[in-house]
Amino acid sequence: MSTEQSNTEKADSQDTHPVQKAETREAGHEHSDHDEHEHADKTHRDDDGHDHAADHDEDDGHDHGNAGASGWKAHIPLLSSLLILAGMLTLEFGFKIIPVFPVNLIIYAAAYLLAGYTVLDLAFRKAKRFDFFNEFFLMSVATIGAFSIGSYSEGVAVMVFYSIGEWFQDSAVNKAKRSIKALLDIRPDEVTVLRNGTAQVIHPNDIKIDEIIQVKAGEKVALDGELNSDAATFNTAALTGESKPDTKRKGEQVLAGMINLDKVSEIKVTSLFKDSKLSKILEMVQDATARKSQTQLFISRFAKIYTPIVFALAIAVCLLPYFFVADYVFQTWFYRALVFLVISCPCALVVSIPLGYFGGIGLASKNGILFKGSNFLDVITKVNVVVMDKTGTLTKGVFKVQDVVVADFSKEELVAITAAIEANSTHPIAKAVVDYAGEGAGKLKAAEVVEISGHGLKGSVDGKNILAGNTKLLKKFNVAYPAPLDELVDTIVVVAVNEKYAGYITIADEIKEDAVQAIADMHKLGIETVMLSGDKQAVVTKVAETLHIDQAYGDLLPEGKVEKVQALKDQGKHIAFVGDGVNDAPVVALADAGIAMGGLGSDATIETADVVIQNDQPSRIVTAIRIGKITRQIVWQNIAVAMLVKLVVLGLGAGGVATLWEAVIADVGVALLAILNAVRIQRMKL
Repeated sequence: MSTEQSNTEKADSQDTHPVQKAETREAGHEHSDHDEHEHADKTHRDDDGHDHAADHDEDDGHDHGNAGASGWKAHIPLLSSLLILAGMLTLEFGFKIIPVFPVNLIIYAAAYLLAGYTVLDLAFRKAKRFDFFNEFFLMSVATIGAFSIGSYSEGVAVMVFYSIGEWFQDSAVNKAKRSIKALLDIRPDEVTVLRNGTAQVIHPNDIKIDEIIQVKAGEKVALDGELNSDAATFNTAALTGESKPDTKRKGEQVLAGMINLDKVSEIKVTSLFKDSKLSKILEMVQDATARKSQTQLFISRFAKIYTPIVFALAIAVCLLPYFFVADYVFQTWFYRALVFLVISCPCALVVSIPLGYFGGIGLASKNGILFKGSNFLDVITKVNVVVMDKTGTLTKGVFKVQDVVVADFSKEELVAITAAIEANSTHPIAKAVVDYAGEGAGKLKAAEVVEISGHGLKGSVDGKNILAGNTKLLKKFNVAYPAPLDELVDTIVVVAVNEKYAGYITIADEIKEDAVQAIADMHKLGIETVMLSGDKQAVVTKVAETLHIDQAYGDLLPEGKVEKVQALKDQGKHIAFVGDGVNDAPVVALADAGIAMGGLGSDATIETADVVIQNDQPSRIVTAIRIGKITRQIVWQNIAVAMLVKLVVLGLGAGGVATLWEAVIADVGVALLAILNAVRIQRMKL
C-alpha cells in the first residue's frame, strides 16, 4: 500500500486468511488469529489461547455443526441428555422423588457424559498442550466442580444448555455461510458441447477453450464465452441483481451464470470452467468470510486476555473471602466461583461478531455488491470522501461519434486512418471510433503503435506517422492546431498526420440514470464527492455541474490522480475510490477502500478492488456504505448487550444471588439473542 494507514487496514485482509485446505496447511502456510466459528471448514490451529475455529477441528473431534451430519440426528446423545435431565427434574420437583445416592449420581453422570463428552475431550486435549484458558476447559471445570459439591442437576444443566447453545451457534454460522455461497454457486453441472458435428453432454470441467457450446432456452450458461449466434437474450439477475433482460449480439461477451431466455444459442468458450468470472467471484466471497474486521481482531485479542483474568477472579471469589468473612464456608464460595466461570464464557462475543459480518457480506451479495473481507465493511463506514472516475463510473462509457471535422482531408480517409490506430486500444472512445468506421476499419493496418498514458496513441498507417488523442498529445509533439479546440466541451479525438493537424472526431458519452440520485444520497450522508478524470476540464466540469459533484478535476494523468487523492488523505480524510480498478490501480491502492464498478467485465478489477459493484450502478456505492453501517451497528449492539448481561450476572453470582441455573440461562440466552440479532441482517431490505 502507498500509505501506512492503507497498509494497516488492507494487510489484515491478507494476514488473517485461514488455512482453507489441508494441502495448504501441509505446505507450511501459517495464519494467525483465526478465531472464527468455522466448524464446517475444518480449520486447525494449536497455538491460540481461545480459538473458536480451531476448537472445533477434525483432530479434536468437536464439530456440532458438521455439514455432513443430518440435522438433529447428529445430536441424539445431547437430546437424550436433555430428556434425562427433564425427567429427573420432573421427579424431584413434580413428584418430590429424589433417587438415593449413588443412583442419582450414576443417572446424572450418564446424562452429563452424553451432553459433554466432546467438550471434556477437547478440554483434555488442550490441557495436554498447556492451553487452559479456553471456554471448553472453563465449562469442564465449572461442571465438574458442581458435581464435586453435589449439585448434580445444575452441573448437567450447564453442560446441556451450553452444548445446545453451541449447536445453535454452529447452525447459524453454517447457514450464513451456505446462504452466501448459494448466492453465487449457480454453476451448472453439465453442458452441451458440439464435437465432430454432434452434440455431447459433459461436465463443464471437460470443456476446452474455443469449443462451441449450446445453451437451450431456460438453461444457465456454464462457461464464459462469446456469442456465436446472431443474437440472444439473457437474464443476468444472478450476476448483477438486475432483472432486466440483456440482449447480446454476435461476438459480444456472455458470462457463466446468465440464463438464456429465448432460443437455442451457441457460445464460443473463452475461458475454462475454473477461470470463469463467476468462479472467481464465488472464491472471493468465500474468502471474504475469513478476512477479519478490526472488531473481530479486537475481540480475538480480548478473549485471550479475558479468559485467564476470569479464571483468576473465580479463584479470588472462592479464596479471598476466607480472610474477610467471619463465617466463611468453602462450599458456598466455591459454588459462587463456579457461577462466575459459567457466566463469563465469551461465546456470545466470539460467535455473534463474525456471524454479524457474514450477514453483512451476504446482504451485500444479494444487492450485487461483493466485499472482499469483513474488514472492508468496517473501513467503508469511516469514509467521508468518495472519489470517482468519470468514464464507466458516473457515465455509461458507451461513446458514439457525433461529428467529424477535417482539415485538408476527406472524412472517410480521416475516419479510416483513426480507426486503424484506435483498433489497438481497449478504451471506450477508441471502440466508438472503430464502430463508427464499420467495415472500413479493417482496410488499413497500423504498425508500431505506442500508447502514451493520458495522451493517446502514436503509430504509423500506410507509411504515415499518425497521432490520435487529445490536444495534449499534439502539444507534446509540437503539432500546431486551431486554438478553439481547447474550448470545446465535448470529448474529441484530435488527429495529426505526418506532424500536421488533420482534423478531429467528436465523441459523446451519457450519464448513468441513477448517477444524480447517487450523488444526492452521498450528500445526505454527509459525504464529500470528488470526480477525477483524464478527460479535458471543460467536459469534466459540465458533468460535475449536472451531477452536483463538490469538486471535479480534469486533464489528469494517472500520477495526477494519485496526487489529488494523496492531498485529500493528508487532510485526514477517509477515502473511497470508485473506478475500473485497472487503469486506476495506483489510486485504488492508495484509497482506504477501493471500489470497482462492473467487476464482471474485468479480471483485474476483481483482483485489485476491495469492493466490487457488479451492476455498474453508482447508487450501489451508497448501498455499500449503508450495509457497512448496519453491520457495524448490529455488531456493537451484540457486544454491548453481551457485556452488560455478563457484568450484571457476574456481580449477582459473586454476591450469592445468582445460581448456576441463572448463569447458564443468561449465558446461553445472551448468545442466542446475539445470534438472532446478527442473522436478521441478511433479511433486511434496502
